[in-house]
Amino acid sequence: MKKDISIYLISGRARNGKGTISKIIKEEYEKKGFSVCEIQVMRTLKGYLKDYFGWDGKEETKPRKMLQEIGTDIIREQMKQPYFHIDRLIGDIEVLSNFFQVFIVNDIRLPLEIETIKEKFSHVISIRVTRENYVSPLETSEQVHITELALNDYQNFDYEIVNNSLNQLRNDIIKIVDSEVMKNEIHD
Repeated sequence: MKKDISIYLISGRARNGKGTISKIIKEEYEKKGFSVCEIQVMRTLKGYLKDYFGWDGKEETKPRKMLQEIGTDIIREQMKQPYFHIDRLIGDIEVLSNFFQVFIVNDIRLPLEIETIKEKFSHVISIRVTRENYVSPLETSEQVHITELALNDYQNFDYEIVNNSLNQLRNDIIKIVDSEVMKNEIHD
């Protein structure tokens, strides 16, 4: 029988530290002997851009407008499939939970993503990261897109942290991981 899994959902505006948090969580769990899978809600959509539109997969060349257009305008609105991406992610986690104990999703953008995953799985940890006084390099149209703003007023995060320095961020994340490992052990 499969052991309970832990799923970390990391959200924040573009370039606020989501990827860094993901790496720290992964390192900490692997030090403790856990198998870890980093996975993204937008994996399927990014695959479309790589396979059919020639994107090289690099962060610095990411066609953010096209991601937003296909993911929101076409799939969620035109096709009326708001759960398209999250259903695929859940399916992937269900399959991969036979091989991994911890999942880290570092591209959470919408409340329905958090709520749907929390309804499906028992040990889900949501983290919101912000950087004070950070000036976004994104174009204005990208900054005001729903995928950048939808979680600004969301109140049900398990943890909210401020990314002011790498050392403090690391310390904050290590405390969260240690706390969650203990909680999960208590429930086993």
